[in-house]
Amino acid sequence: MADTKTAAKKPAKNVWTDEERAAMQASAHERKSRAKLSPEDERSAGLQDIKDSLAKLPDDDRELGQRLHEVITEAAPQLMPRTYYGMPAYATGGKTVCFFKAKSKFKERYSTLGFESIAELDDGDMWPVAFAVAELTPAVEARIAQLVKKAAG
Repeated sequence: MADTKTAAKKPAKNVWTDEERAAMQASAHERKSRAKLSPEDERSAGLQDIKDSLAKLPDDDRELGQRLHEVITEAAPQLMPRTYYGMPAYATGGKTVCFFKAKSKFKERYSTLGFESIAELDDGDMWPVAFAVAELTPAVEARIAQLVKKAAG
């Protein structure tokens, strides 16, 4: 019979990357810092959080994130700015609608604009909820504005 006590004592492998662990810690901090804020204070704090988040990014990601912020806030000014796992995000009713994930955040090939399940993007039996953003051309900005308006309801 196998010794189950020995198997249970083996140390667990590190399941999360350093980047994932940092994102989870950022999420916990975000939830605590937003608790019991007035809507005005929440908006102000969220804008500052986004500014701080973008400031930490490499130049290309920062420029992309800043322009995305402008496009999103122009398209749906009713969305509440905030951070989501340390990433710039926009919410309604306390729930994240969309977020910007810089390629440098998790060492990926491209940055993405993602939408959470609250986003009203439903289109038949299947629809995309994340979009790779390689460059912000006028056509891409117009498409993003259209998606954000639809997602915000």
